[in-house]
Amino acid sequence: MSVSMRDLDPAFQGAGQKAGLEIWRIENFNPVAIPKASYGKFLMGDSYIILKTTALKSGALRQDIHYWLGRDTSQDEAGAAAIKTVELDAALGGRAVQYREVQGHETEKFLSYFKPCIIPQEGGTASGFKHVEAEEHQTRLFVCKGKHVVHVKEASVLRVPFARSSLNHDDIFILDTTSKIFQFNGSNSSIQERAKALEVVQYIKDTYHDGKCEVASIEDGRLMADAETGEFWGFFGGFAPLPRKTASDEDKLSASDETRLFCIEKGQAEQVEADTFTRELLDTNKCFVLDCGVEVFVWMGRNTNLDERKNASKSAEEIVHNADRPKSHIIRVMEGFETVMFRSKFTSWPKTTDVAVAEDGRGKVAALLKRQGLNVKGLVKSAPSKEEETEPHIDVTGNLQVWRVNGEDKVLLPASDQFKFYSGDCYVFQYAYPGEDREEYLIGTWFGKQSVEEERASSVSQAGKMVESLKFLTAQARICEGAETIQFLSIFQCFIVFKGGLSAGYKKHIEDNELADDTYSEDGTALFRIQGTGPENMQAIQVEPVASSLNSSYCYILHNGPTVFTWSGNLTSAEDQEVVERQLDLIKPNLQSKPQKEGSESEQFWDLLGGKTEHSSQKIAKEAETDPHLFSCTFSKEGTLKATEIYNFSQDDLMTEDIFILDCHSEIYVWVGQQVDSKSKTKALSIGEIFIENDFLLEKLSHETPIYVVIEGSEPTFFTRFFTWDSAKPAMVGNSFQRRLTILKGGTPIIDKPKRRPAASYGGRSGGTEKSQRSRSVSFSPERARARGRSPAFNALAATFENANARNLSTPPPMGRKIYPKSGSASPDSSKLASKSAAIAALTATFEQPLPARQMIMARTVKAASPQGPKSTPESESEGGDYMSSRIGSLTIKEDVKENEPEDEEGLPIYPYERLTVNAEDRVADIDVTKRETYLSSSEFKEKFGMGKDAFYKLPKWKQNKLKMALQLF
Repeated sequence: MSVSMRDLDPAFQGAGQKAGLEIWRIENFNPVAIPKASYGKFLMGDSYIILKTTALKSGALRQDIHYWLGRDTSQDEAGAAAIKTVELDAALGGRAVQYREVQGHETEKFLSYFKPCIIPQEGGTASGFKHVEAEEHQTRLFVCKGKHVVHVKEASVLRVPFARSSLNHDDIFILDTTSKIFQFNGSNSSIQERAKALEVVQYIKDTYHDGKCEVASIEDGRLMADAETGEFWGFFGGFAPLPRKTASDEDKLSASDETRLFCIEKGQAEQVEADTFTRELLDTNKCFVLDCGVEVFVWMGRNTNLDERKNASKSAEEIVHNADRPKSHIIRVMEGFETVMFRSKFTSWPKTTDVAVAEDGRGKVAALLKRQGLNVKGLVKSAPSKEEETEPHIDVTGNLQVWRVNGEDKVLLPASDQFKFYSGDCYVFQYAYPGEDREEYLIGTWFGKQSVEEERASSVSQAGKMVESLKFLTAQARICEGAETIQFLSIFQCFIVFKGGLSAGYKKHIEDNELADDTYSEDGTALFRIQGTGPENMQAIQVEPVASSLNSSYCYILHNGPTVFTWSGNLTSAEDQEVVERQLDLIKPNLQSKPQKEGSESEQFWDLLGGKTEHSSQKIAKEAETDPHLFSCTFSKEGTLKATEIYNFSQDDLMTEDIFILDCHSEIYVWVGQQVDSKSKTKALSIGEIFIENDFLLEKLSHETPIYVVIEGSEPTFFTRFFTWDSAKPAMVGNSFQRRLTILKGGTPIIDKPKRRPAASYGGRSGGTEKSQRSRSVSFSPERARARGRSPAFNALAATFENANARNLSTPPPMGRKIYPKSGSASPDSSKLASKSAAIAALTATFEQPLPARQMIMARTVKAASPQGPKSTPESESEGGDYMSSRIGSLTIKEDVKENEPEDEEGLPIYPYERLTVNAEDRVADIDVTKRETYLSSSEFKEKFGMGKDAFYKLPKWKQNKLKMALQLF
């Protein structure tokens, strides 16, 4: 959103052209840019303008403008800041939301720009004050409030000793002394508030003590139990019971005040009389002020000029300066860009989008501003919207099991059918895939559009039991037909939805309501719409077999018994037509189709559809992923869900005692901290459903929006991608306060990595059977070698391809798959990648050898990888896959052993332990750094690990890594 502002204040030239903060201070009633090094440092005697520019997912830029008024700033400076803010907004196209910030009463959005806090300093520039430069450290007392952002106020400036009356049981207090910082935790304060206050302690320690001072935590109610407590109370003349906190004017909310609406005309405010407020009361040619007590909104019609907007702002200032009311926020919004909070004050508000407003074009905005006396050359167009998200952000090489729900029971589907769903049924699925250091799980439910409520409830119950059996250390999903996520589709790779149902609940529903059962029949007439972006996520959706179901943007399969047609719309691509051939191999594998191109169909084709009619050409739009919003969720005493938005969020905002919701519009993530009680954990899915019903962002959320439940410590990559993620943080032991206090005092936090969970078997297929199917898939084509196997759809498809007589000859073989990075890492480690590449290359080479040699090598590797015992699990299968790769790698490493170097029984060179550790000065080069322990001699290996190599490699991978880390070999 950059503009030319020749006639505006020169300080605003080029403002808002890129994401980030820009700050100006009012000096002699004009804005002056301050250096970035001074951002977050505010003087009480000054006024500031803060511009926050955010780059949206769509590529457009959004602006929020704040003007901050220090406690000692003059009325003239405050007025200049307000007027300049309006001018800056006009220059940016009149789309920014403007906030009036008063020292000590800032909005949470404003404070989120300056985490962990702002601590205004005495002094000023334009006001004539001189900034106080203390020659020596002065003892100060601060009061902290807030669970998510911290409001910090200095309770006493340069006054020692302090009075006990300054303290209370509800807040957090920080006493900053020369050599030590004390945090006093009121007995009524929460753990989250205490943890956030520690961030302020860290800030004070780093800012005013160069990071060199002691920190002490004092608990309200603890008498003289330790020396630090006695030292703290010594500053207050000794311990004595604290008085009850009395409500101050600034703590009183005007929630009881009546909401009033004023129309501003010719600088005069005239109250609008109405029983309820609706959007129709607002006139695009006028400005209005909505007084809600704590918040005062100024609404500016798009056809108003700068003078009218300034007059409306002055009227709002006069309202908030009334001595009988508490401090209020003034928020100015432009027509078409109203905030959610503003729209929620009206009983009815028509659904509008920024797109509709944007149709007017920035040229019209510029022309309008020019007529109003501004020389605005033109506004830069927003960047085009990004394409639909096709990256699954999950390892797609895992093991999948699917059950169809039948009443109160569930029936395991065979591998050949687990990608075939019916619209009248519900399903439960479990997906196990390799994580960073353990097997990860995703357990979910899928609801067909025609499924009955009883079986939906049963499927949720069945999935809940599976999650509980894994001690909640797994992600959970609720997926509805038609709203499948890219993660879901990529896990299945091929996905077919048939009409009707097979469950007892669906059959009973049909019978009770005397409805026709339209369950799919291979011998009847059926039409399938084929969609997806490629072989990695193919979908076939059965639709009504009529011509109006066709769409020029898709390909279709139409069959009636042995007669099969494939139809390609005029807007489809070669890739779309390739996908339809692949799906045909699964729906009608033994029949040759008759291709039909839109516009040149045969009479027989139209006869099967009941005659030719008009059809759509518009591609079916899916809910797009929007910029994420994070909410902290709590329940009131009445049981009402309260959601508080966390602005400019980061991983540190996820508190282990709370439940948070990440709203991306196309899907909802419910994050549950480890310290949340088990009862609340079991209700996490319901909390997500309640959030959707409340629609806190007023974005018309569909009730079928996918919901993911994510547990702290087991966050999948498709959740962590919204953060700058440190995988070690969720594994820390203790509550939020204990974790941060340990770090602040210079200690090492205790890490409690969840152990590798045993693969829960619910009557699923055995690992051996799955391995057999995967081996067939890999052996068909070396180019399609896959680390841990393919989905059942590809297993079945591969089997079809191996039988040349059974498949459509026109169908090309499946494409190779991309292996995605594991959770918590941006990209795979180069050494690991090289190791795996070498293993795959060796495996590929075996396919090119004569058959006897290939059989011999494969027999060795499979034998080494196979777990002991009658059954194998996804976990053992995963480890077997890794071991298989290492064994293949060892076959090639042996050739590189230099002459005269000792070798172990595997043919590897032997090096002493001291040269293999991570921190060794004389470290050995040219070794596989992911398997340092393999270069130890057998005797030294047993000495260091306390066991032989055979016993070591039988341990779970996580335990191997833990032992290696302890010996600095990892």
